[in-house]
Amino acid sequence: MRKNWRRKRSAKRSNSEGASGARWRNCPPSQRFVTRTHVSTQHGRLDIADLQGLYVQFRDLPNVSISDDQRGPMPWMNWVATVHHGLSADQYAFHPGPGSYFAFLGRISPEKRVDRAIEIATRLGVPLKIAAKVDKVDADYFETSISPLLRNDLVEYVGEIGEGEKAEFLGDAIAMLFPIDWPEPFGMVMIESMACGTPVIAYRAGSVPEVITEGVTGFVVDDLDEALSAAERVAALDRRRVREEFERLFSAQRMAEDYLRVYNHVIEGPGEVPAVKANAEAAAVATWKAPPDVPGRRPRP
Repeated sequence: MRKNWRRKRSAKRSNSEGASGARWRNCPPSQRFVTRTHVSTQHGRLDIADLQGLYVQFRDLPNVSISDDQRGPMPWMNWVATVHHGLSADQYAFHPGPGSYFAFLGRISPEKRVDRAIEIATRLGVPLKIAAKVDKVDADYFETSISPLLRNDLVEYVGEIGEGEKAEFLGDAIAMLFPIDWPEPFGMVMIESMACGTPVIAYRAGSVPEVITEGVTGFVVDDLDEALSAAERVAALDRRRVREEFERLFSAQRMAEDYLRVYNHVIEGPGEVPAVKANAEAAAVATWKAPPDVPGRRPRP
């Protein structure tokens, strides 16, 4: 059914384009659809197969990444800047600590690795509170792999919490555990924790090294042994400095000022569009057409 729809749409376009269609096909993609100066910010992971063939057709558009690491799968895009996310300084109140448990906040899924957080806490005998939702696609994973781990007396699963509950949940923690196993584009929960003064222990993946100031706002680790060592030392970090680093690097004001500089830069001139080698474009298109079970794609119901 889908193939028939595509054929009909293709036939309709070929019949209607004529000579003018040939002229438009020779224009850069952005000129076909957009007449005003603009930028686009990419907020998700870019190694997903569906995106490759599409984005390569629009590589001349000016784009902003939310971390330098996010650009990796698509270096041929017209990246004009990286702008890290920011939060209003008064959105999360500072908690001087010292905290009484480790916190895990977010989503329970294979790539978020709450099982790592449970192992860190139970190995050290420290209570762990888990505030996380379970999406439908991850329900089986939760029931088979995570639910049995929640029977430990040190582990408390509080379920999904709202925005108004995050500050207290994070602020009363010794540290926030971020033991991810995927190319995190940014990781808002890290700066939410820092805003409360609560340091972060995170596995080295994606944007993590860009967000955490090592030994100041937390620790970046590569394995369980390093995570356990960091967890034993994390309470010694100065929570006031954690908050100060948040205000310096991840405030909404800083983010807005960065975007103003980006807008002015793009208005002054589009700059040169990165060249893309023919084999790179062909590879991107081939990935786009790949079956839904290729690496980087998660099946959805």
